[in-house]
Amino acid sequence: MAGRRRLAEYQAKRDFTKTGEPKGESGGAGSGDQFVVQRHRARRRHYDLRLELDGVLVSWAVPKGPTLDPDVRRMAVHVEDHPREYAGFEGVIPSGEYGGGDVIVWDRGTWAPAETDDPGKAIENGNLHFDLFGEKLVGRFVLVRKGRGESEAGKEQWLLLHKHDEYAQRGWDPEEHPASVKSGRTNEEVAADPDATWHSDRPAAEAEVRTRPEGPTSAELAALDALGAKGTWNFGGHRLALTNLDKVLFPAAGGHPAITKRELIAYYATVGPVMLPYLADRPLNTHRFPDGIGKPGFWQKEAPGHAPKWLRQWHYDAAGEGETQCYVVPDSPAALAWLANYGALELHAWTSKVPDVEHPTWLLFDIDPGPKTEADDLLLLARLHRTALDHLGLRGKPKVTGQRGIQVWVPIEPRYTYAETRAWAETVSRTIGRTVPELVSWEWHRDKREGLARLDYTQNVINKTLVAPYSVRPRPGAPVSVPLDWDELDDPDLRPDRWTIHTVAERLRHQGDPFAELLGAGQRLPEL
Repeated sequence: MAGRRRLAEYQAKRDFTKTGEPKGESGGAGSGDQFVVQRHRARRRHYDLRLELDGVLVSWAVPKGPTLDPDVRRMAVHVEDHPREYAGFEGVIPSGEYGGGDVIVWDRGTWAPAETDDPGKAIENGNLHFDLFGEKLVGRFVLVRKGRGESEAGKEQWLLLHKHDEYAQRGWDPEEHPASVKSGRTNEEVAADPDATWHSDRPAAEAEVRTRPEGPTSAELAALDALGAKGTWNFGGHRLALTNLDKVLFPAAGGHPAITKRELIAYYATVGPVMLPYLADRPLNTHRFPDGIGKPGFWQKEAPGHAPKWLRQWHYDAAGEGETQCYVVPDSPAALAWLANYGALELHAWTSKVPDVEHPTWLLFDIDPGPKTEADDLLLLARLHRTALDHLGLRGKPKVTGQRGIQVWVPIEPRYTYAETRAWAETVSRTIGRTVPELVSWEWHRDKREGLARLDYTQNVINKTLVAPYSVRPRPGAPVSVPLDWDELDDPDLRPDRWTIHTVAERLRHQGDPFAELLGAGQRLPEL
């Protein structure tokens, strides 16, 4: 209980509906002697030294980082205690939140107080001697308070130094050792593609959610196959109550076999690790067909009241009366399997992330063919987008929709409003359209386009979404929207609905995910 009281300042500074940091309410047991140093790029780069004591992590921010050089004194600012769970946190704190920025586990190990039997009293008295047994930091260190004065931020200023012992190394610079001891990655690499995030509204044992979690094991898939028409499936640490597993959602047609709900669940569970990076931290709109594609489907945005507590949800504070208030934000293959069980065939994620939903991280071009658009015309329009992006010095890639069209996705920094991205995309689209006016119509209504294609830049609006990568489409055979490399546009066998839930896995094994290199590659849009 004392440890929880000591975390009051830490908790007061954070909005845990927006940051993935641990809240520190689990009360779980710790080793009692762990230490961690986290390299943290927030408003200013610094290193956070944390020593486990009395159920919390007593913490100091060290702007220039700890050193093994015994002749160097480092300023260290005593900051609020952190929860024990924080020792393993490596990821990104959302922009705009307290401490927003990327964090890596720069060093970790155990520590032991020296020259005192009461380290808490030593800290209170402003003079702590201690030994570190880490992967980078070893030997005797000293923390000494600089009187009782406070820094500009209202925190005590201390000095951190290394003693002249057998582990001392003159000239040792922490910046020459930038990689995480947990993942081997740098801050820049973690910022571009975080492996995990924390969910403070869950018990500590469940708080860390992998950005790329594992798909189902062979035993879990076998258990799904062994279920009757309904039953409980234990998958990914969750118990999913599945129903109507043998219901046909995609009737046999055009040489395609019938596909059941069981197969849809297995597909989304299996493709989850590849698909989830495009859904992470994004509100979801779903196109549901609970009775199969033979009957009309319907769009659902509101998270259903019967959703399990472990399913991540987000409340949209800016929603008006009559608008969706609470969205599902899928964060695990089990979440995708749960959605599939309720007939969510199509998944459409927002192009912005929570909590900063006003600034998208993807800019989209949607090439919507008309009845008169030939396959070669569609490919020409896609290649013109590649030419435009190359000319502008931007990276982007195409994606077949799983139906008739092609989209081009461009990763951008979350610094532009939707109005700005829409205007920028419109300028590029109209420039492309002027080069082949015989192929393009700008009419809004299909019946006025005279069968021509539309270059649709209007999708760059909040909550106006395009189908997510690797989402199923409600067509015979369960075709899938699949990312491509640009040179695949030259494949004579390419069709927008070429891949299905039965063939995507083989493609991923041989081809990988072409969009993976775009993840986290935010770009600034050049002036046009």
